[in-house]
Amino acid sequence: MAKRDYYEVLGLSRDATENDIKKAYRNLALKYHPDRNPGDKQAEEKFKEINEAYEVLSDPEKRARYDRFGHAMGESPFSGTEGFGGFGFGTTFSDVFNDIFSEFFGAGQERRRPSAGEDLLYNLKISFLESAKGVEKEIQIRKKVLCKTCEGEKTRPGSKPIICGTCGGRGNVRYQQGFFSISKTCHSCKGAGKIIRDYCPGCSGQGFQFENKLIKVSVPAGVEDGMRLRIRGEGNAGEKGAPKGDLYIEISVEEHKFFSRRGEDIICEMPIKFTLAALGGEINVPTIDDSVKLKIPEGTQNDKIFKIKGKGFPNMHTGKRGDQLVKVKVEVPINLSQKQKKILKEFDELLDDSNTPQSKSFFDKLRVFFSLLFI
Repeated sequence: MAKRDYYEVLGLSRDATENDIKKAYRNLALKYHPDRNPGDKQAEEKFKEINEAYEVLSDPEKRARYDRFGHAMGESPFSGTEGFGGFGFGTTFSDVFNDIFSEFFGAGQERRRPSAGEDLLYNLKISFLESAKGVEKEIQIRKKVLCKTCEGEKTRPGSKPIICGTCGGRGNVRYQQGFFSISKTCHSCKGAGKIIRDYCPGCSGQGFQFENKLIKVSVPAGVEDGMRLRIRGEGNAGEKGAPKGDLYIEISVEEHKFFSRRGEDIICEMPIKFTLAALGGEINVPTIDDSVKLKIPEGTQNDKIFKIKGKGFPNMHTGKRGDQLVKVKVEVPINLSQKQKKILKEFDELLDDSNTPQSKSFFDKLRVFFSLLFI
């Protein structure tokens, strides 16, 4: 059977770069490797074909001869070599195979590194005003610290661990699989390279203990509900020689009786009498700082929003404050006496369309709608 074109085998064009060739080979070798396709003869043949193509195209001289003469390029690129299926694997393959080894077998090429400490999460509840003004709180957390008896060594003071006899202290063991030399984490020492015979009595060989700690938390002004503050190094201790985790403070802001938040603005709904809305006047409006007089113009409608500049939340980055938005709710009186009803009826009879322009506009449009509906 005639050999396939090497570029076709790797799915490349003839102007492919060195990186293109390496990347294509790596992807195909991972896909058709015998360890991933046990007993699949077709995959094995495909793997051989891929290796043969890469051996030629990854070598500039061999590639040049192949581009000129094709498969009749003369000297076999595989003469005098050894290895799987008669194909040799020289230095051109080493960098690619190192990547493949790591994907097949994971880490374990060197002794296991000490594990870093875990992060901790604390939910801190603060009031609405504290979120606006900022506050300092003291919290208590329970966290891992290095054992005070062995200082994280895990052994009884005065004793020392022994070198692992399985891996010789390397943390990994090697064995041969075909032409591959495989490295795996040592099962005896779990990658540590040493074995503890006499565990620390203070921590039972864990290397850490738990303790309660008081921590001061500075909550900045303008913080929002759900935000997280990070305090570096206040999480759990890592194994000896590894960094500590961080402490994350998740903020929960309690609701306020009068105020709500929208971005950096504060919303406040204020009920006003319908007479005040009609005649105009002033009201005292609460803010997070003090009380402010707000002028209500004559003829103010329900849900009208007034803005009080600079009475909102501070921006956490610039410090510039938002505004307070006052939404007035015109209250319709209830439980009227007969005298009050009589006065309102007399008042209503004095009203004309110029006093209620919104009602007039609506009913004008409604009359047009019905006239068109029945044409």
